[in-house]
Amino acid sequence: MTKFWVGVVSKEHVQRGVKGGFCQVCHGKKGPLNRMKKGDYLLYYSPKYQMADQEKLQAFTAVGKIVDDSAYQVEMFEDFFPFRRNVSYYQPVKDCPIEQVRLHPEWRQYASKLRYGHFKVSKSFFLYIFEQMKQEK
Repeated sequence: MTKFWVGVVSKEHVQRGVKGGFCQVCHGKKGPLNRMKKGDYLLYYSPKYQMADQEKLQAFTAVGKIVDDSAYQVEMFEDFFPFRRNVSYYQPVKDCPIEQVRLHPEWRQYASKLRYGHFKVSKSFFLYIFEQMKQEK
């Protein structure tokens, strides 16, 4: 059964993942990634543009489908070996501001989870955001 997930990551890091065809959540932890299965969908929510910066973004910034079977580890920097999953990203998309998402009837049940790095959402909630993000090709 297909599940729908949100990862909370700065837009700068989301863009790296989209470019490289991978996702990474919770500072590279393996557990959250392995909760997702091949064929599941992932929305990225970006509270900020850059992780170390204070400039707020508060928008959903990417959407994709998990295309592999399990997390794998990479060396990103010396002494940093995060886990990733391969993702096929839907492109092009536009950012969906949090103000728009607040209009969805399930918003309140997910709002407090945005401080966590990874969580499951309903298909209805996912599709609502995805529709807002689609751009005409």
